[in-house]
Amino acid sequence: MFRKAKKACTRRVFSGIQPTGIPHIGNYVGAIKNWLQLQKKYDSMILSVVDLHSITLPQNPETLRENIYDMTACLLACGIDSDKCILFQQSTVPQHTQLAWILGCICTLPRLEHLAQWKEKSEKNKDVGTGLLTYPILQSADILLYKATDVPVGKDQIQHIELSRDLAKSFNTKFGVLFPKPQELLGPLPKIKSLKNPKNKMSKSEINPMGRIDLTDEPDQIREKIKKAVTDSTSEITYDPENRPGVANLIEIHEALTGDFAEDICETAMLESMDTHKYKLLLTDIVIEKLKPIREEFFRLQKDRHHLDTVLEKGRLNASEIAEVTYKEVTKLVGFR
Repeated sequence: MFRKAKKACTRRVFSGIQPTGIPHIGNYVGAIKNWLQLQKKYDSMILSVVDLHSITLPQNPETLRENIYDMTACLLACGIDSDKCILFQQSTVPQHTQLAWILGCICTLPRLEHLAQWKEKSEKNKDVGTGLLTYPILQSADILLYKATDVPVGKDQIQHIELSRDLAKSFNTKFGVLFPKPQELLGPLPKIKSLKNPKNKMSKSEINPMGRIDLTDEPDQIREKIKKAVTDSTSEITYDPENRPGVANLIEIHEALTGDFAEDICETAMLESMDTHKYKLLLTDIVIEKLKPIREEFFRLQKDRHHLDTVLEKGRLNASEIAEVTYKEVTKLVGFR
């Protein structure tokens, strides 16, 4: 008979972010800001700089090394507290790839090929590596290794959480009950759009840097980007994502950074006779004020490599303590020893 879980698992959050450059305000609003709330709510929270995932596409080694430090500094500058959660570099905990291999051996090829992101990326890229196909298995290993119960994701990642649940079920059925079934945490998180193409989400990979506001942008850069943000010929400030996506995007940035509601923002703009030009000036001041302490703290931390190394090493030790226990349970159930 298979061994049953003796007690309910601790509620635990796991999430990861790729070190692919300085985060922009879309990353802040859609992920980091949510993590700041979750670290207050949960007693157990794990955040990983997922460098293994970042090499599914070609990376310059030196750039990757710098990006790992920059991402760590950015997360800390935004308010992630390494005393309240475990913050670590994924590749420094070898059990991630070890568990991924085992999960890969119980995952079918058609199951991976069914995933929407694989279909999309494989169509856009020629001669794709197997890592692009199998990274959802590694993502599942990231989650299951810590027996995470809650995973904050966007709607585009729901299929990958479903895969994690499927693999947890398959493992539990085949070898014995070990893993909880992780659930996605879907909050009311807006997707900030590109300032130059407001029908697409803001992205680090966008060719035109004027389409995004990075967390470390200087005030003059922010001012120029918002000034040249796409709007339309109507000067009135109204919230209409369908017909006025550019203006709606600016209002959603305003909402996300201040907590104000779109209808209140529009009402204030009307009472103060703001056109899009004046509203952009107001929004510029809001963004600059919000990002100023983040930018200043980032550059302070960026110069302190010793502190960043200390934070990541503490995270590695704490993550490894959990990972080693889980993987030992896995090897015993699988029959390695």
